[in-house]
Amino acid sequence: MKDISQKLADSLEQLQQLQESGVVAIQSKELSRVHRERLLKHGFIREVIRGWYIPTMPDEKPGDSTSWYTSFWDFCGAYLSERFDNSWCLSPEQSISLHIGDRTVPQQLLVRSPKGNNKPTAFLHHTSIFDVRLNMPDTEQIEKLDGLNVYSLAAALVYSSANQFQNAPIQMRTALSMVTDASDVLSVLLAGNHSVIAGRLAGAFRNIGRDLIANNILKGMQAADFKVQENDPFAEKVQVSFGRRDVSPYVNRIRLMWAQLRESVIAHFPEQIQQNVDIETYMAEVEDKYLTDAYHSLSIEGYRVTCELIELVRSGNWQAEGSGESKKHLDAMAAKGYWDAFQEVKKAVLAVLEGKNPGDVLEQTHSDWYLALFGPSVAAGIIQQSDLAGYRSGPVYIRQSMHTPPDRGAVRDMMPTLFDLLAEEENAAVRVVLGHFIFVYIHPYFDGNGRIGRFIMNLMMASGGYPWTIVPVTRREEYMQALEAASVKQDIVPFTKFLASLL
Repeated sequence: MKDISQKLADSLEQLQQLQESGVVAIQSKELSRVHRERLLKHGFIREVIRGWYIPTMPDEKPGDSTSWYTSFWDFCGAYLSERFDNSWCLSPEQSISLHIGDRTVPQQLLVRSPKGNNKPTAFLHHTSIFDVRLNMPDTEQIEKLDGLNVYSLAAALVYSSANQFQNAPIQMRTALSMVTDASDVLSVLLAGNHSVIAGRLAGAFRNIGRDLIANNILKGMQAADFKVQENDPFAEKVQVSFGRRDVSPYVNRIRLMWAQLRESVIAHFPEQIQQNVDIETYMAEVEDKYLTDAYHSLSIEGYRVTCELIELVRSGNWQAEGSGESKKHLDAMAAKGYWDAFQEVKKAVLAVLEGKNPGDVLEQTHSDWYLALFGPSVAAGIIQQSDLAGYRSGPVYIRQSMHTPPDRGAVRDMMPTLFDLLAEEENAAVRVVLGHFIFVYIHPYFDGNGRIGRFIMNLMMASGGYPWTIVPVTRREEYMQALEAASVKQDIVPFTKFLASLL
């Protein structure tokens, strides 16, 4: 008779086979009852709704939403296709979000299908889908995007509600900026006799500086004998405008976020403290704060470090070769890496205090910070040398967050844009708050994003004469919730007020 461990291993092999075939949403019929119950008992799968499961890790704590948020989109695609026999598509508004690369998990996913029942279906962690019984759009207006049926970009712009332009201006402007000419949009407008919507879209394109597209929409509708009244659906003008070649949704979204959020930062963050900083005194204060800063920053990330360990690393008396088990101890490596990175950050702070542009300094030195942060872990064999290559080469997820960081290609578009925005920004408070937030929003590395984000914050603090500032581990939950509000709702005020309260 097989023992318990062998039986569990057999069940895990079944789960592995499903995962290797690309299955994320697991149906009851894909696992025998014995395997299913065993995997449930030991925490390797979790029921989403009756008969449907997702893979999980047994070390997840009760209430941990990470496995669900990372599985959400794949699960929805599989579940909806099975339930509606592929006769479904997401709403125009949700289609817009996916077209621009925004994979934030919504509280409720709106779906249309002729087989819908006009009722919500509850999922995990207060998320749900609401399937509306409606006919499908024309076939040419539907696309498959990462396993999800969505409106084409042109059709999504046409059929998004007028309120969406005011409720989600960053998303809508980003989507508009992806359009290079009027042809596809005009085709949908003419096919549906949409003269009112044509006026709205003409105004929307003109709002972002795409006058040629706006004019061609008007001319095309008029040529078909439609009377069109142009109107701007956005609540206000935006400082960012786009030429017809600026079509990266990732770059444009970052620039739009920066333009929209900076005013709230200025309104809620103290003005620049010191115009003339005594560099020697400032750097001495930075050095004095190292011990406390390292303890809190590492503790926020979940490392179990002690002040004694940090002090040992700083003194130079800690040696991996002579520390027995510490050689393989992740926490010790994190402490050593933090000390090494801190030295690199201090060099950058000094350069900024001496008058160099903080955005340029960050661009030139941030990779040095990363190498220093993880160099000891490579030396100890905890992580691979290839992990030091630079920006991440695959997807990454943030525990408990509904925000899904952009893919690897987007990271390589967005990081240079962040450096440009920091270099161009005149207000130090904006550099402090948005520099930290946008960096962790992009999440360019597999690990270390939080620590580097706080280093960026303090580099920008120096650029405005603000003191080196520590985020205490005792306020971790408030800190993470404020970042979540900024990432998911584009509400930067809680994060701005949080950082201001630390000064």
